[in-house]
Amino acid sequence: MPKFAANLSMMYPELPFLDRFEAAAKDGFRAVEFLFPYAFSKDELAARLRGNGLQQVLFNAPPGGTDAASIAHAWDQAGDKGTAAVPGREAEFRAGVLLALDYAEALDCPRIHLMAGLVAAGQERGDLRPAYVANLRWAAAEAAKHGRDVLVEPINTRDVPRFFLNRQDHAHEIVAEVGAPNLKVQMDLYHCQIVEGDVATKIRHYLPTGAVGHFQIAGVPERHEPDIGELNYPYLFAVIDEVSAACGWDGWTGCEYRPKKGGQPGGTSAGLGWLPR
Repeated sequence: MPKFAANLSMMYPELPFLDRFEAAAKDGFRAVEFLFPYAFSKDELAARLRGNGLQQVLFNAPPGGTDAASIAHAWDQAGDKGTAAVPGREAEFRAGVLLALDYAEALDCPRIHLMAGLVAAGQERGDLRPAYVANLRWAAAEAAKHGRDVLVEPINTRDVPRFFLNRQDHAHEIVAEVGAPNLKVQMDLYHCQIVEGDVATKIRHYLPTGAVGHFQIAGVPERHEPDIGELNYPYLFAVIDEVSAACGWDGWTGCEYRPKKGGQPGGTSAGLGWLPR
């Protein structure tokens, strides 16, 4: 069975963020991921991880901005979804990567997602590709100095209109072009189903390449628990197990979903009937 990490940005929303670590540990999770750590001190987050016996397995580089205030503004007000593929924001991107690597060191987190960003009105995707490749090449080299992987993630344009990266094949083409062994694809099965479908075949095709660094899951289309919606997750988990055993993959699967009863006290825990114990 895959190893599951609780996504603390989406799960346990009835609790203050720092209390979600304990809630996840009590529900049996041994690892966590979240969107951004920058609103909190590294020491406080590290203490929550240690105190609850949890491993940090993933978080995002800043969506924009270079410090806690500007990062919060970029996400909450400016609508930024990353700067990796945005020409003209290279200095901001690099500062964000260095900040993320500093947090990764403190949290002993092995991988960071580099959000691509949006295609602006009047631009074509091809206009952004040179900046994206150059930024990823720099970030992968910098991350390698710290022993970290960096990830790219295809995201569906229903949830994030005009997002630069949408398809698995596109992501793997970019990774191949950059040519860095520590640059990998974050394969979110929710996004993959919405954009492309044929999810099991894509797992079988891409996981053995060594270029998949992390899975994420959610029910489709509402993004609730994985036992709600059109995807047959028990089958997909078996596929991941089968292919992982054959190719030696030992990564994590992040539970990046919005619990259907998540706003209620204990709502996330009540929805964990899908989780194999």
